[in-house]
Amino acid sequence: MLNPSPFPPIPPTIHLTMKRPNTTSPTPPRSDDFSTNLEQTQESTESPRKPDLRHLATVRQLADQLVAALQSLPDGDLVAEIIDNALKLLRDRTNRGDIKLINKAMKEIRYALKIFAPYREIHKVSMFGSARTPESDPDYQQAADFAKGMVAAGWMVITGAGGGIMAAGHGGAGADPSFGLAIRLPHEQAANPTIAQDEKLINFKYFFTRKLIFVRAANALALFPGGFGTLDEGFEVLTLIQTGKSVPMPVVMIDHPGGTYWNDWLHYIQTDLLERHLISPSDLSLFKITNSNEEAIREITRFYNNYHSVRTVRHDLVIRLQRKPTPAQLAQINTRFTDLTDSQPFRVAGPLPEESDEPALAQLHRLVFPFNHHDHGRLRILIDFLNDLPETDQR
Repeated sequence: MLNPSPFPPIPPTIHLTMKRPNTTSPTPPRSDDFSTNLEQTQESTESPRKPDLRHLATVRQLADQLVAALQSLPDGDLVAEIIDNALKLLRDRTNRGDIKLINKAMKEIRYALKIFAPYREIHKVSMFGSARTPESDPDYQQAADFAKGMVAAGWMVITGAGGGIMAAGHGGAGADPSFGLAIRLPHEQAANPTIAQDEKLINFKYFFTRKLIFVRAANALALFPGGFGTLDEGFEVLTLIQTGKSVPMPVVMIDHPGGTYWNDWLHYIQTDLLERHLISPSDLSLFKITNSNEEAIREITRFYNNYHSVRTVRHDLVIRLQRKPTPAQLAQINTRFTDLTDSQPFRVAGPLPEESDEPALAQLHRLVFPFNHHDHGRLRILIDFLNDLPETDQR
C-alpha cells in the first residue's frame, strides 16, 4: 500500500489538464554547457512576449486555489508567496532573459541551502585567496595549515573549490569537512581534486548567489593574499558587517611569516580611509591581521567563547550568551558601552517571547539593549568584552 501523500488533497475545482497554447518559444537547451551559464550583466534587449489573456486568467485562477491549499502546510504561506511572485512575471511581461536570471538564481540558492542544511549546527570558516598561488608559495602552506588547524578545532571549511589557496584549504582540511563553492568562468576552471567528486561541491552561475552563500553559511572568514576577487570578497564582507547587513563574525587576514600583503593593505586603509574620515576608528575592530595561524585560529574560536548569536526584536538587539554577566559586570557594561544604546540601559534577560520560534536556544542567557544600529565596530568591541568575562557560578 502506498504511503499517504503529506500534502492536502487538491480541491476538486482544480483541473490540471489544460490545452497548451500555441507558442513560438524556442525549445530549452538540453545541455548545461558554458553558453547556458554565462552570467549576463546587462539587461536583455529581447522583447517580452504578450501572453494570451484568457489563458493567463485560467492560470491565475488555478494558482489562487493552489496558494490557498498551501496555507495549511508548515511555511506554506512563504512558498505560496514565491509562487505568486513568479506568476507576476507573466503579468509584468518580463522578457525571457530576465526570467532566466530569476529562475537560475533561485535554483542555485535553493540547492546550496539544501546541501548546507545537514551541517547547520557545525561552525564553518570561509577561506578566500588567490587561485594562482602555486604550491611552492609560503601562502599556500600557510592556508593548508590553517585549514588543518580549524578542522582540529571542530570546524568545517568552505572555499571556492578551485586551485591555489582554495586547493590548499581543501587539502589541509580533507574532503569530509570541506565545502566547495565553484563558479563557472569563461576559462575552464576545474574543481581541485580534494572536492571534485564530493557531494558538497556546488557549482554557481552567478557570483552574487555564490557570495551570498559564502557569508550566510559561515561563522568566520579568513582571507589570504589574492587578487581582485579576494579584495572584493574582503571589502564586501566588511561592508556587510559594518552596516549590520550581516551578523557579527570574526574576520582574519593571514599572511605567511614575513609576508607584507595585509599590512600594506592596512596602510592604505589607515591613510586613505581612516585619516579622511571615510570610516570610523572602531571599524578597525572588525578584522584582525596576523601572520600566525595559531593567533588566527584563537581569534576565531575565542569569538564564540561566550557569544552565541544575535537577534533583533523590535527596537532591541538581543545578544545570546553562554554565560550571563554578573550584576557587577553588567554595571561595567553600562558604563563602558553606553554609547551603543538609545539612552536605555543594558539588561540581562531570558528568552524573549518573540524568540519562541528558536526553542533550541532557550537555555542561553540574553543581554538586551536598544542598539543605535550604526556603530558595529563598537558592537564588536562589546562582544570581545563579553567573551573575556571570567567564568562565574551561573546558579
